Amino acid sequence: MGILVDGTTRVIVQGMTGRSGTFYTDLAMRYGSEYVGGVRPGKGGTRHMGLPVFDTVGEAVAETGATASLILVPAHNAAAAMLEAINAEIGVAVCVTERVPVHDMLQVHAALHESKTVLIGPNSQGILTPAGCKIGVMSTADARPGCIGIASRSASLTSEIVASTSAAGLGQSTTVGVGGDPIHGLGFRRCLEMFRDDDRTRGVILIGEIGGIEEEEAADYLTSIEYGKPVVALVAGRHSPSERRMGHAGTLSMFGSRTAGEKAARLERAGVKIADDADKVTPAMVDALA
Repeated sequence: MGILVDGTTRVIVQGMTGRSGTFYTDLAMRYGSEYVGGVRPGKGGTRHMGLPVFDTVGEAVAETGATASLILVPAHNAAAAMLEAINAEIGVAVCVTERVPVHDMLQVHAALHESKTVLIGPNSQGILTPAGCKIGVMSTADARPGCIGIASRSASLTSEIVASTSAAGLGQSTTVGVGGDPIHGLGFRRCLEMFRDDDRTRGVILIGEIGGIEEEEAADYLTSIEYGKPVVALVAGRHSPSERRMGHAGTLSMFGSRTAGEKAARLERAGVKIADDADKVTPAMVDALA
């Protein structure tokens, strides 16, 4: 079954009429995902790619029954788009926009408290339940339905792990890109909780990086319970210099924060099997399941 999205998920796109919105909506629809409309203020009542366009998310939800939204708008408008989705009580909102201002994200983070919305991102490649639903910008070429849940901070490493788990015959239940900006929505801990409750998921792979506290929170959670499913982790950035951003805004290891090695050690103490590089992740999961 996977988590958060499946073949019944009805998706709208905030910013669908733009170049990126058009491109990624088309790819998702070709994949078989159920996209039902778009939102672009001032263009309500028109159609784009055969789908109705609305002025507001609230109107789109009321008319289409949408349960999820893909947010493809520039960084300076991204927070307003996320807040609009939250206010419309969208179940899952995926924001792929990179470098949304931190001050803006503080407002979004406050609005998420006790809301009905699960936010993925910003700066996320999205979420994919293979053969069910794609919301985001990730490749589907190597994705196959299967039993491994993946939660990742790295888009490129996600593609590698998806390909290797598919080649090994494991496939994926759901793959989630939690987002690479410092302040974001869904994190490793909540992903672990949902994968634990998903009958289809037999094992979980975490792809971490330097910066932030995602890995530490995951370790604390796994230490506090009997998880019941194998967890394998790769923490990228072992050779990264401190106080220098590597790749995206969230990969910044400042004075006093943990290195990749320290993050991996903490996860290992929590019972996680650590892979030193991407090539060893899937073999480690195969061994763990055996």
